[in-house]
Amino acid sequence: MIMKPSIPKGTRDFSSTELAKRNFIFDTVKRSFQLYGFEPIETPSFENSSTLMGKYGEEGDRLIFKILNSGDFLRKVDENLYAEKDSKKITSKISEKALRYDLTVPFARYVVQHQNEIVFPFKRYQIQPVWRADRPQKGRFREFFQCDADVVGSDSLWQEVEFVQLYDAVFSDLGLKDTVIKINNRKILSGIAEIIGAKDRLIDFTVALDKLDKIGIDGVLKEMRNKEISEEALDKLMPLFELTGSNQEKMSALSDLLSESEEGLKGVAELSFVMEQIENLGLTSSSLKLDLTLARGLNYYTGAIFEVEANGVQMGSIGGGGRYDDLTGIFGLKNMSGVGISFGLDRIFLVMEELNLFNNAPNPRPDVLFINFGEQEAAYAMKSMKWLRNEGIRSEMYPSAAKLKKQMNYANSKEVPFVVLVGEEEIKQKTFKLKNMASGEQVTCNQEELIRLIGS
Repeated sequence: MIMKPSIPKGTRDFSSTELAKRNFIFDTVKRSFQLYGFEPIETPSFENSSTLMGKYGEEGDRLIFKILNSGDFLRKVDENLYAEKDSKKITSKISEKALRYDLTVPFARYVVQHQNEIVFPFKRYQIQPVWRADRPQKGRFREFFQCDADVVGSDSLWQEVEFVQLYDAVFSDLGLKDTVIKINNRKILSGIAEIIGAKDRLIDFTVALDKLDKIGIDGVLKEMRNKEISEEALDKLMPLFELTGSNQEKMSALSDLLSESEEGLKGVAELSFVMEQIENLGLTSSSLKLDLTLARGLNYYTGAIFEVEANGVQMGSIGGGGRYDDLTGIFGLKNMSGVGISFGLDRIFLVMEELNLFNNAPNPRPDVLFINFGEQEAAYAMKSMKWLRNEGIRSEMYPSAAKLKKQMNYANSKEVPFVVLVGEEEIKQKTFKLKNMASGEQVTCNQEELIRLIGS
């Protein structure tokens, strides 16, 4: 029995039309990255497990795809350990490598390994796929692209200001006019945890808070209770969910709430600086919103954190990032502060599809198709296509002298805008019969006119 072909859940095939749209996003993002002074790098699709594990928290570690060692890997496992059937204990014995979960940790590893070749502050961008063993759903895939920009070697808050502007620039160029850039600060969250008496549960606190959009307030409170955060602490937390008003009004209330937390007030000061500078500079089409429930569950964030949402589309975040003060420290390079943001290409693609924003994306179709009437006509067409292509005109010839109807149907199915028909008379006169497939109009023209008509 022949098996029906399939692909793993959470992965996708892309047609030429879809790829043209995706490349439009890639090119737009890359252009802005370069305008802002970022340099490209690439890292391997898989890393040593020791590089990745323990950097994303317990939940993140669960979602890392592990790669089995080559050869007879089970032979090296102790029989008693194997008999326990404990996957967590056995994994490190049979898997030493893993697919990258994001681009930030591999970037930190890159910085440490190449520190003697890098000029700091180092501004890099990276556009590559990542993999997560997550449950597939709308906008959430197991293989997807991230478009990251980071700066390491500077703790200046002007970097955060510039990243907000970069988000605004990219989404403006893509036609996403109503994006909301949400901002918070992990020091503020640490201060809140301190005030409510849950400082020793900071990771549990932020991981649960980060799920607010998915499971709601009741779900977050339930998860915190399961992590043994006290009812007294949860009662003190409730005002956080009830803060309303402008960014300035929220900041004022937050300053009062965190008056006894030095770290919390430091976060307020950092956030105030960024928001004041953005207000002075202005944004083209995005808005900056203080969201005190924004947590981002990744453990390495230490300062400002960002998430971006598109108004009018139920998709979740289409970008995110933040400040990490010592991510390279885990690889031996201390005191190397960094900050970065990521664009979620796959979700951006889905949002733009839903909002019909791909009008400016290039079409992958040929500009012109030459009809094949036989060997002599095909040879004439091949010579003609050579100079058309030199002019940047995408040209194709039907590969065989099939019936005219079949060749015209082929052109229609590919939505080719122009067809060239060349017979003995055209070859003698060195002319071309050009048909506009939309209007049905046919004209006879020379080489220069052909280029002008197709290219117009």
